[in-house]
Amino acid sequence: MTTDAQPLDSIDIGAGPAIMLLHGFGMHPSTYRPMAELLADRARVVIPPIFALPGRWSAEHALDCLEATLDHLEIERVSLIGHSFGGGLELDLACRAPDRVVECVFSDTLGMHHELSLALEAVHPIGIVRMASVAAVRAIVGSFLTHPVQLATAGWWGFRTDRAQAIETILTEGIPCHVLWANRDSILSRDDGRDFAAALHADFTMVQAPEGYGPVDHDWMFDDPELFAEHLTALGLQALATPVG
Repeated sequence: MTTDAQPLDSIDIGAGPAIMLLHGFGMHPSTYRPMAELLADRARVVIPPIFALPGRWSAEHALDCLEATLDHLEIERVSLIGHSFGGGLELDLACRAPDRVVECVFSDTLGMHHELSLALEAVHPIGIVRMASVAAVRAIVGSFLTHPVQLATAGWWGFRTDRAQAIETILTEGIPCHVLWANRDSILSRDDGRDFAAALHADFTMVQAPEGYGPVDHDWMFDDPELFAEHLTALGLQALATPVG
């Protein structure tokens, strides 16, 4: 581990099998708490602040801190859920510690595309305006005010990283994976999500919202927490198999 790796000050709620949720770019753990509370009757949900690291941000340092967090919380086996940017770290964490990872869920996350093709998707102004919600805007403004350099460094890593080798490792280790995608994601391409799922040999689920519900966009994990929790349950995850108590 890097010398300044430390456990991260995480949200930690519920009891039962452990789930670590890795949040999206510029978001805060608290943004996802309502969704986590919906799972807390069946699982212990941990949400670390993946940009608020001690020292400089790097992917290796972030992974070190995530492992230190699991160690500190005495979590030996964990299911991972990654949203958007967080899915890239999830992929690398599963590669680094495959014996520790029960299963992976990737929601509207960094997939096959990187560099220019990903940048054209992720920073398209129309898509950002369509997606923007009060919770997302508040979180990302706060992140830029408190951790601007770490956020910029992390964003550059997300654009530049080729995830092909990590995907190959996941296949070799046989870690069960699921890919969930919002039916109106205005940030990341649906085709990229399908390609990502195919490369992982994972099932690909396009969100099925109730009739009259309206469009479901990139940030549905926290904008539509009840709907997201329902889709997680439908996947039959090991972490959500048995109610606690």
